[in-house]
Amino acid sequence: MSKGFSVQEITQSLGKEDADRVRRVLEGGIKIPAQPRVLEELRRLIAREEMDVRLLARVINQDAAVTAMLFTVVGNPAYRQHQPFTSIEQILHAVGVKQTYHLVQAIALIGAASVRKEKRVYEAFWARSQSVGQLAMLIADERIAVCNLFPDQAYLAGIFHACGVPLLLQRFPAYCHEMRLAIPGHWADWREEDRKFNTDHAVVGYLVARHWCLPGFICDAIRYQHSMAELGDHEARSMVAILLLAIEIHTRDQRIPNTEWEGIKSDVLPELGLDDDSLPEFVDIILERYHGGDLA
Repeated sequence: MSKGFSVQEITQSLGKEDADRVRRVLEGGIKIPAQPRVLEELRRLIAREEMDVRLLARVINQDAAVTAMLFTVVGNPAYRQHQPFTSIEQILHAVGVKQTYHLVQAIALIGAASVRKEKRVYEAFWARSQSVGQLAMLIADERIAVCNLFPDQAYLAGIFHACGVPLLLQRFPAYCHEMRLAIPGHWADWREEDRKFNTDHAVVGYLVARHWCLPGFICDAIRYQHSMAELGDHEARSMVAILLLAIEIHTRDQRIPNTEWEGIKSDVLPELGLDDDSLPEFVDIILERYHGGDLA
């Protein structure tokens, strides 16, 4: 595990059932992806409160793939007031050091959690995750006064929320077939995962998030993404709501069913200051911005 967290530290904030599930995952051979060097170097600098953007930019620029993807991510309309960006230093100045670090964490995961088999399934998975992340950014931007959550945090949660799927794909040869992931538009059901593999992608995603030192409330949002009601007034509740609405908007955009939406919308919408009447217009605004027609 990460140098920062022992198994005991990861499980101590969980109930007994969840703690047992986490231990089973770790003992069952799930391999948590290692963090790339760029993240380790950035975290060390930030921990020392080293905020020289020239130095931080040099670290990020060492990884060409991360750099290229960072420019793509900050092209999201959520950062419209700062665009266009012409350098990593400019991104750090405009977006903020810790906020840029969150974006780099999300980007780095895409390259780290790679699989050698089922390449088409893997590519479709990350396309979905990036779509959900981008939509979550826009939802956070639109509802910032209600939720006090920011685009970088929402993107981080969006990219990590289902990162347990490729790890389960690696660990269990039958996972892709059993979860029917080769069917376009089909998504893994966490209940079915639990029945067949004795774990689910939310638990595995929680482990990855803790290992990669994500903010605690984002880790909890990943863990409880399918059980929002259990969070009560927890600070992760609004992040879960943003994630679930981003997934719903993604499915509408792709014209695929979301069988969970009717059962969860009564929790999601009030958390975001929305209701059934205001939702259609809100979805139109998000999709208009998502597809490039920023209404602001």
